[in-house]
Amino acid sequence: MDAGAAYTPPDRPLVVLHADEALLLVDKPSGLLSVPGKGPHLADCLLSRLQARFPEVLLVHRLDRDTSGVMVFARTGSAQRHLGLQFERRIVEKRYVARAWGRVGAPDGMIELPLRTDWPRRPMQMVCHEQGRPARTRWVRMAHDATGSRLALFPETGRSHQLRVHLREIGHPVLGDPFYAPPEALAAASRLMLHAESLRLRHPLGGAWCAFDTPAPF
Repeated sequence: MDAGAAYTPPDRPLVVLHADEALLLVDKPSGLLSVPGKGPHLADCLLSRLQARFPEVLLVHRLDRDTSGVMVFARTGSAQRHLGLQFERRIVEKRYVARAWGRVGAPDGMIELPLRTDWPRRPMQMVCHEQGRPARTRWVRMAHDATGSRLALFPETGRSHQLRVHLREIGHPVLGDPFYAPPEALAAASRLMLHAESLRLRHPLGGAWCAFDTPAPF
């Protein structure tokens, strides 16, 4: 979260995509923290809103405050452990949609750049070939428009800010990104144009593959 920006989370009803005895899938809005931040002014978050309605719900993963889209939560401890291992072992398949600055020339590609925290400017991340952790993002160009390119992104690792830094490093930052976009790309959109469109995972009860989707609102 941008330390210099006031936190004004959106006031909108929860959008539940799926609920069963083990899983809860929701569509997180842009501008809402996944978990509480430091201090009472950052207490409002998706997790706390869900716990008010589903007291048993447990965190599995996170999305950045300004990223929207599919998040999965567990409703039992065993489901949380099962899902956590799937994320750790990269079994979960994730698809994001982004609007990126500039005209991306190639139809697809792979970005392999190691990342670490930029400690003087945290929570920002940076490429570091000496101390960074491996990070891989596959991308496919979907379309062009007046302000840039629409991309499908398939992260093969789950580093903090991975998609945002990787796109910045290839010269196509995400529109509306308060951390990594230059002024003209920041001003080109009213929000971070990054959306978690799809999650595909194995159900904790029985192991069947299941997919959950929510279309990008941009």
